[in-house]
Amino acid sequence: MEEPTDDIPDTTPDEPARPLRRGWTTGSCATAAAKAAYAALLTGHFPDPVEVRLPGGERPAFALAKQALGENGAMAGVVKDAGDDPDVTHGALVWALVRRNPPGAGVTFRAGRGVGTVTRPGLPLPPGEPAINPVPRRMIAEGIAEIAALHGATGDAEVEIGIEGGEELARQTLNGRLGIVGGLSVLGTTGIVIPFSCAAWIHSIHRGIDVARAIGLDHVAGATGNASEIAVQQMYDLPEPALIDMGDFAGGMLKYLRAHPVPRVTIAGGVAKMTKLAQGFLDLHSKRGSADLDALAGLAAEFGAGEALRARIRAANTVAEAFGHAEADGLRLGDAVARRAQATARGVLAGSGVAVEVVVFDRTGALMGRADFAG
Repeated sequence: MEEPTDDIPDTTPDEPARPLRRGWTTGSCATAAAKAAYAALLTGHFPDPVEVRLPGGERPAFALAKQALGENGAMAGVVKDAGDDPDVTHGALVWALVRRNPPGAGVTFRAGRGVGTVTRPGLPLPPGEPAINPVPRRMIAEGIAEIAALHGATGDAEVEIGIEGGEELARQTLNGRLGIVGGLSVLGTTGIVIPFSCAAWIHSIHRGIDVARAIGLDHVAGATGNASEIAVQQMYDLPEPALIDMGDFAGGMLKYLRAHPVPRVTIAGGVAKMTKLAQGFLDLHSKRGSADLDALAGLAAEFGAGEALRARIRAANTVAEAFGHAEADGLRLGDAVARRAQATARGVLAGSGVAVEVVVFDRTGALMGRADFAG
């Protein structure tokens, strides 16, 4: 998934020329590899392709890219195909090394090379566990049970999952912030990667808030992009787990905070995104609508802008240009926008006890406006 930026123009992007192709999660690939390896452990032969059952009932088949059988275990690998999603793990080899467990031990999991270990509370797995999420674990256990039933085996197996190059790839993800060290997470709730998935991004926002709550943080900051995140972190000297990669999903973050409160939240963003929040948008992506420059001129009028400045704001090509006109006239338009954006956020958080402030930055990280917690 692409990292959001603060300087996306307020224009609707061109629609793709063809439907975006779906792909498979790391959990699906790990399940296929583990099922094939367990079959080889029992029979000496690897099924290729190997079919797995997804949570929704679909049964895709996966080709094996690697296989090895030894005295103490069997290993199989599948190359992940994420479809048209810009997933960092697209093309990575996901492998499973399966060994026999003592009778009655069931299916147990280990983190192999490239798979991380959980070190902080608040995630679906407790600290110390390999970062193989609950749904992939269930898929793997079901796949092994299928093979065991075919061959009269007990299904007791130790499954070690690895991702080739995973430790390096993890530096491009939020795992370090969430307290997952040493590699990637094995993820997936449906088994299918939906390109540019909003649901996946919002899920990561929720997990970030869960971690912050679990370690007792009383202040988190949701930022629309990298420049605003760096600026708000420096403003408060916030620790990494307090930083929520909100992107365009202000509503997704605020609604989750309403149900899972943290005492204080700072919303940080660029001038265009925060102008849209001020105008009542909770999804800040450009395709959901553009900032209304007429409304921005009206807001400027409430804070003392004359007709000449209002006309320049209405005629501006971008929100950033409108802010430049206001700044040249000595008007703190950013403060006005921040106050209105704060009112939008407070409307979502009503009754939760969460205090909210809004800070507005330009693309260099310079502070353009603020509505603090006191309001």
